[in-house]
Amino acid sequence: MRAWWSLSRAMFKGLLADKTALFFYFLFPLMFLVLFGLLLGSPGAGKVTVGVAGKGPLIEALPSEVISLQRFDSFDDAVAAVRDGDIPAAVHQDGDVIELRYSATDQVSAGTVQGIVQSVVGRANLELAGVPPRFTVDSAQVEDESFEPIQYLTSGLLAWAVAMSAAFGAAMNLVTWRRNEVLRRLRMSPVSPAAVVGARIGVSLVVAVAQAAVFIAVAVTPAFGLQLRGSWWLALPLLIAGTLAFLAVGLLIGSIARTEEAASAAVNLIVLPMAFLSGVFFPIDDMPGWVQGVASFMPMRHLSTGLLDVLVRDATVGAILVPLAVLLGFAAVVTLVATRVFTWDT
Repeated sequence: MRAWWSLSRAMFKGLLADKTALFFYFLFPLMFLVLFGLLLGSPGAGKVTVGVAGKGPLIEALPSEVISLQRFDSFDDAVAAVRDGDIPAAVHQDGDVIELRYSATDQVSAGTVQGIVQSVVGRANLELAGVPPRFTVDSAQVEDESFEPIQYLTSGLLAWAVAMSAAFGAAMNLVTWRRNEVLRRLRMSPVSPAAVVGARIGVSLVVAVAQAAVFIAVAVTPAFGLQLRGSWWLALPLLIAGTLAFLAVGLLIGSIARTEEAASAAVNLIVLPMAFLSGVFFPIDDMPGWVQGVASFMPMRHLSTGLLDVLVRDATVGAILVPLAVLLGFAAVVTLVATRVFTWDT
């Protein structure tokens, strides 16, 4: 019993002395509690934006508590906005028929709008007592209905994998080399810093392309059903730019952190919340405006959205120019900061 007590006390003291462990045990869960509490508890959270064209009694009956109407000149314009990913759904009343078009990329919002529209139509039909149902709903998704769920998940999964591997690889590599005095030996050798960074970039790019190749090779099998159509190859420059962006994050963390534990904690602290706020794990289109504003500055948001445009929305080269510019600009700025704080020795 005494030995057990002594060992337990020693382990507990060791735990209290390990700041990284304390962070992941207590602060990390609380961080997500605060994050989701702010997101889901903020005023305006949960409202779904729906495009409408024209007027009608059933359109006006849509509850404003959960539906935010965005007016368009024509229903075709509203459907085009859904297809481009600007809004999750569009409705139009054509006589006794409610036309509903939604995007399968946001299953939550699509399901919410379908349920509300069906409820409004059902209530209107009940009010016409003694006569057959008058109003009907014509509902359809704007994407190809042959798409499997993997078509919509691929963009987020690839963005997440690229971000984690690039950031972790660069950060851990720098910290380990500094601790083992490899960086100091490199500094005293004829090898230039550009060669060291170039080698790290080359390795990260090869890993990113290999990740994507393996993922896609498995995803296109009949078991998953990923379809590669249109300009799907445009995903490659997006993956390269995304790798450079998160490689820069890893270089910055590796330039500051002095231990592998600190580097690991910093990568998780930056990349994981970024994934949630960027819509990788769930859509943020219905989140408060300030959340979407913050997300617009995050590289993972532009990477996942660009991949979604390419793999689902048959986007052309023009659609990826903005994501590429944001990712490369982010990489350049963060790399510049990393060079200013980089040290060769511990």
